[in-house]
Amino acid sequence: MTRLLSVAFGLCFAVTLVSAQEAVKPAKVAIGKQAPTFKFKDQSGKVIDLADLLAKGPVLVRLTCGCSGCDKELAYFQEIDKAYKKAGLTSVAIFREPDAKVAKYAADKKINMLYGIDSKGAAWNVFQTKTMPTNFLIGKGGEILAIAPGCDTSGLLAKKLAERIAKTVNAPVVDVKAKVQQKK
Repeated sequence: MTRLLSVAFGLCFAVTLVSAQEAVKPAKVAIGKQAPTFKFKDQSGKVIDLADLLAKGPVLVRLTCGCSGCDKELAYFQEIDKAYKKAGLTSVAIFREPDAKVAKYAADKKINMLYGIDSKGAAWNVFQTKTMPTNFLIGKGGEILAIAPGCDTSGLLAKKLAERIAKTVNAPVVDVKAKVQQKK
């Protein structure tokens, strides 16, 4: 009887341990899934909760840096922000750079959209990506609608993302690639 109780107790403990380990695993970040819980400090130092932004409308989260490729892409994403902000899109750029470098970069590039600094890369862990840049289009309420990883200095990736955003916010498509090229 004691042996039977020991075996039952051992099995119960093993099941509890496995269940606890599964509960600790974060949900997979993927299209169709809920966006992860995420907070960041914006350019003024205010803590912003992604859930609060998503309650208002769709959010484009861009995990980026100031390298030459991301720098060339920045114009396209600023155009996306400009084109769809009035339709309800919030664009957020999270830079993986030191604070002082981002402040100077933002001033030089005249960044008007919301941005944050994550020099330790916590956002990359939360969003389960190692690719820089990676863009996440998240619908109002939190469903991930699109994930666009990688750097594309031609503007094609931004153009396709803008088309997806236009559908999401029910607005006319803006050819952000053409707009940036006109400015050059």
